[in-house]
Amino acid sequence: MAQTFAIERNLKTLGQLQQEFGLIRTSQADLFFEWQTDLPPLSTHEKAQLDEIQAQYFYQLSQGRLGEETIKLIILSPLLKLAGFYDPPFQFRAEETVQVTVEGEEKTYRGRVDALVLQEKFWVVVIESKETSFSLEIAIPQALTYMLASPQAEKPVFGMVTNGGNFVFLKLIKTPSLQYELSTVFSLLPRPNQLYKVLPILRGFGERIK
Repeated sequence: MAQTFAIERNLKTLGQLQQEFGLIRTSQADLFFEWQTDLPPLSTHEKAQLDEIQAQYFYQLSQGRLGEETIKLIILSPLLKLAGFYDPPFQFRAEETVQVTVEGEEKTYRGRVDALVLQEKFWVVVIESKETSFSLEIAIPQALTYMLASPQAEKPVFGMVTNGGNFVFLKLIKTPSLQYELSTVFSLLPRPNQLYKVLPILRGFGERIK
């Protein structure tokens, strides 16, 4: 009998992803070049908007721990707007239900993606957000599982995980084998504002998939 499991509760480590799906971190140094090269520049106005996002984040944080929904409102939503993901040719979907089946087994994992950006039928970026008390390491296996649910094998899928103050980007490829790689971690703590790097990476993902 086929069994269905919740992604968030049952796939919590990278080791589980390797065991269930054969997903491994790549040994190719250049697999994930997209977060480092040919990134679109930012205007002075865009930098000012990013500074405002950073200031609002730190103000809200000074009032106490930020929950996931607050992070979506004050960090994710304005970032996605600035990246152009609410405009044509992109489609934005929140809380999209996805599932992925373990090959050769009657076992399916199902979950809800916090944010999914598509261009026609192709998945562009999968976004997973957590409250400020969560470490990124907890959310990375969950985001990668959602990325495995992408229906296209020939295109890479990009992801972003954030807890509001920190960001990491992911890339997953399905051919010739399931592999992923991670970017460096970007933090809102240092100066200058590292959203100056986060936004061009997001925007670059969209431009590369068109």
